[in-house]
Amino acid sequence: MEDYQAEFEAAKSGSASPAPAKASHAPKTPQRFGLREGLAALRGQASIQDTIVEKLLHQIIPTEENAAVFSGELSANLDKPPFSLATMSYNFRQFNARIGVVFEFQAAALRLFAWEKPSHTLSFLSIYTFLCLDPHLIATLPIFFALLAILIPYFLTRHPAPPKGTLSSEQSIGYSAAGPPLAPAATIKPAKELSKDFFHNMRDLQNVMGDFVVAHDAAVETFLPLTNFSDEAVSSSVFLFLFIAAIITTITAHLLPWRFVILISGWLGVCSLHPGIARLLANIRAELRPILKVQEEQLKEAFDHWVANDVIIDSAPETREVEVFELQKKAGNTWESWVFSPSPFDPLSPARLAGERPRGTRFFEDVKAPDGWQWSEKKWALDLWSREWVEERIITGVEVETEGERWVYDIMPEAEEQTGVLEVPEKAKSPQMSQTTWEEGDDGNGHKGDWRRRRWVRLVKRKVTLVDYAS
Repeated sequence: MEDYQAEFEAAKSGSASPAPAKASHAPKTPQRFGLREGLAALRGQASIQDTIVEKLLHQIIPTEENAAVFSGELSANLDKPPFSLATMSYNFRQFNARIGVVFEFQAAALRLFAWEKPSHTLSFLSIYTFLCLDPHLIATLPIFFALLAILIPYFLTRHPAPPKGTLSSEQSIGYSAAGPPLAPAATIKPAKELSKDFFHNMRDLQNVMGDFVVAHDAAVETFLPLTNFSDEAVSSSVFLFLFIAAIITTITAHLLPWRFVILISGWLGVCSLHPGIARLLANIRAELRPILKVQEEQLKEAFDHWVANDVIIDSAPETREVEVFELQKKAGNTWESWVFSPSPFDPLSPARLAGERPRGTRFFEDVKAPDGWQWSEKKWALDLWSREWVEERIITGVEVETEGERWVYDIMPEAEEQTGVLEVPEKAKSPQMSQTTWEEGDDGNGHKGDWRRRRWVRLVKRKVTLVDYAS
């Protein structure tokens, strides 16, 4: 940044000479912004500040594989234009030319709370006192601000008072608003590019960004380890304390005199910024720092001891039961294994009605656990309660095998007048019928359809995943 600024100042003054060329054997480096390029930019369509900002932004442009994010393909707000160096440069310059009013307000607030003019600070505290004692006055605050801080100053700009000493004492007593306007209306104009105010805004913006980075990193370093459950015992303790505090404040909040609490807190905060009181507090903190450090260490040690002995984190990983349906299709008098599907592919399923084929994997080993889960058991278990899962899904037009291999068969079209769920007849449970299996298809009924299925279940548990949280 210093090189760019030096080259920019050289281009602005026109007194610098171009840098000597590097040897041909030197390694290739990114192109720098020199005097000739700066003068060409001043004469061409792009201005010198455009070139400076674009040179800076070239250092942070994404790689080709990540360019889709900046081009707008993955942008959440589709109404906004995609990332562009030219647009970024233009918007930055326009923003920097108009941000001066914010920094002026910031400087005024710092002067107010630093007691540079005690009368102004005491006036602020008086208004703050009235607002705390009667919060309804907050509704009038924007109105008085518009009257006293906007309209009256602008009126005085158009109707200025006569200079001191130009009139007699009798004529200059009071202020007269009679007569036509004597001066043009005040307007707020953006700072001109390459002007002193423009670079002052850049300096203030740079410092604000640095302050934000410092505050952000300090907050992350202090509070994030307590709340992100990297140490579950500590974060659980914080959660417990906050939960108890929430219950207590919910019950007792109406008993506290909040107006006086806010009033006293505001006065103490502003008074502590007074230079004399600030020096006194700094001396007191310096004297008490050894004592406070010892007490802080003792408190931390007691907290760590309580966390280690009283907070028990022994909960097992979350487990769920997943299911898969083994589908078989009739091939003559035998049944052929077809697919392992997440759907039972019953006669009235949307896939069957649409004439689609069942979806799934060909082999049992190809069935994978859901994303974010891993198997908790080594193998699948056959669901012996076939009638229950059929009734839970309100499946009709099927025949349920309540013993044996627990197949659920389709019913042939000529047997569809028997709606609902059919069970295997009791005679099929006799020892004489135990030699006849459904796969052989010679049970004597002759109304089974082309598909049969049965349900397998298996437990899964949450697996550890690493998540990168971006600011």
